[in-house]
Amino acid sequence: MTTPKKPFVLLDPALLKPAIAASFAKLSPRVQWRNPVMFVVYIGSILTTLLGLQALQAPGEAPAGFIFAVALWLWFTVLFANFAEAIAEGRSKAQAASLRSLKKSTWAKKLKEPRNGLRFADGPPLGKTAPSGGSAAHAVASVGVWLPEQAENLRKGDVVLVEAGDMIPLDGEVVEGVASVDESAITGESAPVVRESGGDFSSVTGGTRVLSDWLVVRISVNPGESFLDRMIGMVEGAKRARTPNEIALTILLVALTIVFLVVTVTLLPFSIFSVAASGAGSVVSITALIALLVCLIPTTIGGLLSAVGVAGMSRMMQANVSATSGRAVEAAGDVDVLLLDKTGTITHGNRQASSFLPAPGVTGLQLAVCAMQASMADETPEGRSIVALAQRSGAAEPLVGSMAEVPFTAQTRMSGMDVQQPGGGVRQLRKGAVDAIRRHVESLGGSVPADVTRAADEVSRRGSTPLAVSDGAQVLGVVELKDIVKAGIKERFGELRRMGIKTVMITGDNRLTAAAIAAEAGVDDFLAEATPEDKLRLIRQYQAEGRLVAMTGDGTNDAPALAQADVAVAMNSGTQAAKEAGNMVDLDSNPTKLLEIVETGKALLMTRGSLTTFSIANDVAKYFAIIPAIFVTTYPQLAALNVMRLGSPSSAILSAVIFNALIIMFLIPLALKGVKYRAVGAAALLRRNLLVYGLGGLVVPFVGIKAIDLLLVALHVA
Repeated sequence: MTTPKKPFVLLDPALLKPAIAASFAKLSPRVQWRNPVMFVVYIGSILTTLLGLQALQAPGEAPAGFIFAVALWLWFTVLFANFAEAIAEGRSKAQAASLRSLKKSTWAKKLKEPRNGLRFADGPPLGKTAPSGGSAAHAVASVGVWLPEQAENLRKGDVVLVEAGDMIPLDGEVVEGVASVDESAITGESAPVVRESGGDFSSVTGGTRVLSDWLVVRISVNPGESFLDRMIGMVEGAKRARTPNEIALTILLVALTIVFLVVTVTLLPFSIFSVAASGAGSVVSITALIALLVCLIPTTIGGLLSAVGVAGMSRMMQANVSATSGRAVEAAGDVDVLLLDKTGTITHGNRQASSFLPAPGVTGLQLAVCAMQASMADETPEGRSIVALAQRSGAAEPLVGSMAEVPFTAQTRMSGMDVQQPGGGVRQLRKGAVDAIRRHVESLGGSVPADVTRAADEVSRRGSTPLAVSDGAQVLGVVELKDIVKAGIKERFGELRRMGIKTVMITGDNRLTAAAIAAEAGVDDFLAEATPEDKLRLIRQYQAEGRLVAMTGDGTNDAPALAQADVAVAMNSGTQAAKEAGNMVDLDSNPTKLLEIVETGKALLMTRGSLTTFSIANDVAKYFAIIPAIFVTTYPQLAALNVMRLGSPSSAILSAVIFNALIIMFLIPLALKGVKYRAVGAAALLRRNLLVYGLGGLVVPFVGIKAIDLLLVALHVA
C-alpha cells in the first residue's frame, strides 16, 4: 500500500516565510539578469526610484508621489516574480530535505570479494550467529571475512555483507543471498520486497533496510552518486537546468521585450516633436514610458516561467517518479508513441491455469495428473496454479522413483521432470509452449494431434496462453493459462488515442495470443515474440519517422531499448542496468505509471502555453489604459481610446502597473498546480486554450484595471 502524500499548501508557513525572505535575496543583480524579461522590470524599478529621489530634491518630470507609487509597484512586480520562483523552489527543497533525512551515516560490513567457498576466519562475525535465513554451513559457504567501514568511505566495486536490521549503505547489486527489504522510506510502499542475486530483482538502494535473512551486495556507485543523491539533486529547483522548450520560450519573450523596448524608446522623441509642432500638451515622462514598457512586455509569463518548470519537476516527484532532468519531463509531454509491456502493465501478470483441454483418447484426469507431475518442482505462479487446478480436479497420483527437475530455459521454452522408472528407462514429463513440445515429441518419434493444435489456437484466440503437456512422445493435451487484462485499461488507452498518442503492446507471446490481448485491451498495435533486438529496432523505426517514443522496462534485457527511447521509465525494483539506461525511475515500480507521466508532461507544456497566451493577451487592455493617458494632452482625440473611462492619466498608468504586479501573484497557484490536461485532440485543446486563457487574458485586465482605478480615485491616491 502506498503511503498518502502530504498535499501541497500554498500558504503553508513552513514554505511561505522562507519564500518571502528568498524573494528579497533574489534582488541581487547576479540573480536578476538570468531572467531577461524581469531584468528589464528590475532596471525600470531602479530608474523610477532614482527619478523619485530626484523629484524630492527639485521639481521633476512628474509629482514625486506618482513616481514613487509607480516605483513601488514595479518593485512589487519583481518581488512577486521572485516569490513565485522561491515558493516553487521551497517546495522542491522541502522534498530534498525529506530525502536528506534518509541519508544517515552508517557503518558497513566490508567484505573481500566473495569467491568459491570464502569462509569466516573465526566463525560468524564478531560473536554473532551465522546470518539468518539458512544453516551455519550455508552461511559459511556464502560470505567471508568482513571489516567495519563507514559508508562514505566505500567505493564502487566494494562488497558488503548486510544482515537483518542493517541499513544498505549504498546502491548496489545483490551477488549472493535472498532477503526481504523495507524500501518504504524511498518508495512509500509499506510492504517489504524481496531482493535476490541474479534476475531482475537484484538491485538494492542505499538507505533501505534489510528486514530478514542476509545479502552480499556489490556497491555500484561512489559516495555522492547514489540514487538518493541523484534524487536530491533532481528536486533542487535552484539547480535545475533550463529545458529546450523553456529556452525557446525565453528567446521568444526576449524578442518581444526588445520589440517593445524599441517602440517605447521611440515614443520619447515622437512626443517631443509632437509637443513642439502643436504647441500643446506636455512631453511624456520617463516614468510613464517605463510603466508602459513594463506593462507591454510579457512580465506575467516572464515572472512565472521558472516557477512553472520547477513545479513540473516537483509534481513528478509527487507522483513518486524521479526524472534525471526537466528535459525528460518535457519530452514526456511531446511523446506520441508508447511502448508498453503486456505483463504487469496491460495485464495483471500472474497467469493462472483455468482449464485442462485433453487430446482425443485422453481423459481430463489423466491430463491433470501429468500436468501436476510435470509442475511439481515449478515454483513459478503459473506452475503452482497448475498444481492447484489439478488437485481441485481430483489429481493426487504421486511420482514414484528417482526424479530430476528439468528447469525452464528461454531456449527450450519448456520444463518438467525426468523420472527413473523401476524397470529401467526414463519417463519424460514436459509442459511448455506448443511449438517447443512439438519439437520435443517429434525428436522422440511422436507427433502433436491436430485436435490439440486446434485447441491451442482457440486458446490463443481467446487471449489466453496454451501450454502443451506431454508424457514421453505422447501429447496429452493443453493447459489454458489466463492473463487478465486490467480493469479500466481500455478506457485509458482510449484517452491516449484522443491525445494523438499511439499505443504499442510488447509481448513474448505468439501472434495469436498477442492479437487477442491487444484487441481486448484496445491498444493500437502490438509486437509479438519480442526480443531485445526487436524492441530496439521498433523504437528506431518510430524515431526515424520523427516520433518521440516512451517505454517502460525493469530488466537488463530492456536496457538497450530504454537507452534508445526518448522517455525511458525504469522500475525501481528492476536491475541497476535498467535504472542507469532510463531517464526516469518509478519508485512505485508500477508500469502503468507511464500513462500518468505522459499526462504530467503534457500538463507542464500546457501550463506554459496557457500562461503565455494569457500574458500576451493582457497587453490589449494595458494599451487602452496607458497610451491615451500619456498622449491625451497632446492629442485630445485619443480620449476615444479610453474605453474603460479611467479617472485620470495618472490613475490609468498606476492602475495598469498595479494590475500587472498583482496578476503574477494571483497566477502563482496555477503555475504551481499546473493546468489539468484533458484527453481531447490538439485542435480542441487549442480552441479551449484560446477561449479560456486568450479571451480571459483580454477580459480580465479590463475588469481588473477599472476596479483598481475606481479604488484609487475613491481614495484620492491618483
